[in-house]
Amino acid sequence: MKVILLEDVKKVGKKDEVKDVSDGYARNYLMKNNLAIPYTEGSKKVLNSQLAQRQKDEDAKKAEAEKVKEQLAKTPIEFHLKTGKEGQAFGSVSSKNIVQALNQKGIAVNKQKIRLEQPITSLGTTRVKVDLYKNQVIGEIVVRVREK
Repeated sequence: MKVILLEDVKKVGKKDEVKDVSDGYARNYLMKNNLAIPYTEGSKKVLNSQLAQRQKDEDAKKAEAEKVKEQLAKTPIEFHLKTGKEGQAFGSVSSKNIVQALNQKGIAVNKQKIRLEQPITSLGTTRVKVDLYKNQVIGEIVVRVREK
């Protein structure tokens, strides 16, 4: 019997896949537990429309991420840190500081998406990468740290 999986099922397949399983397994387990529905012309049309809608949503999110990437490229961020006698910076710039500065400029970025292994502790210019969309759209922020 052909079924459309509504959820990932171990050793059977992933969500939205069409699988051929035994009749008893389909009726007594998959359909009973709402893990699958029978594959018919109606369910095929519904599945195709759902997949098309998901693809549209994904395309829209990716386009939005591209816009944010362009904004980030045009918007350098500047921080001022106190320094000692030999140019030693006191304090650091973390991803939290970067997110706050971006929010002040009207750009919303999730803190977890900023790829900063450790806080910036030196003066100068640093390029920080931001994962804007599923590792497909990577933006870059120019962070300048200057003496206070």
